[in-house]
Amino acid sequence: MNHRPSVPGTPSAGSTLALAPFDELRACVTSRLDTAARAWFDRALDEAAARPGLHGPISIWELRLAEAGRRCGPEHADAVRILILRAARADEDTLIRVYRQGTAAERRAVLHALPHLVPGPDAVPIVEDALRTNDTRLVAAALGPYAARHLDAHNWRHGVLKCLFTGVPVDEVADLARRARADAELARMLADYADERTAAGRPVPEDLYRVLALTEPASGGEHRPGREPASGRASGLPTDVPTAPEPSPHPGTPSGKES
Repeated sequence: MNHRPSVPGTPSAGSTLALAPFDELRACVTSRLDTAARAWFDRALDEAAARPGLHGPISIWELRLAEAGRRCGPEHADAVRILILRAARADEDTLIRVYRQGTAAERRAVLHALPHLVPGPDAVPIVEDALRTNDTRLVAAALGPYAARHLDAHNWRHGVLKCLFTGVPVDEVADLARRARADAELARMLADYADERTAAGRPVPEDLYRVLALTEPASGGEHRPGREPASGRASGLPTDVPTAPEPSPHPGTPSGKES
């Protein structure tokens, strides 16, 4: 193996990857690679920065994206791929191409890279595509800081609902409190979904009540004195049904060949 065992603090969470400054991300990754992996990583960054042209149907640096998991270990692969994309100065057209041609693991890295590399909404089609999949890791990555800034309300609401029925924790949704605040349509959708689950004799995910509380106009999700919590009768949702989340029907196993 060309990498060290995972060390606490390795950047792997989507929110960390999508927000960490590049210098800190590179230093963190480099410190956790062994000599061979570090040499490969440095060479891959140099190739991406030089952008020397094509090797067969794709650029040499794009081939390095495919190798990242094998060369640096799956626990570091997302961060390594983000740094390669940054070194290549990938614009939205390049990112869309890499996303469309890549494995699920490469697509996830592209989604994490969007807030770093695309200032405007031009890459929103990538996010929308990821939200149509049943790969829970892609869904989680799609709802990062880039979606929080640029995804329209309709698709963002459906993304939140997708989290609930595929078992993605709503903690993965970037800027959830701000976007959910005073969103009456989201509250209606959540209530409808809870009604459907209850009518079918299925438990209502606890995360649903958390998001519903955030839709209250002024409280930002905090319970106001003298009122029942949004998860109780004041919300119109049932209070006598189990609320433990059931196992996800879609395990989210990536469809790509490599982590």
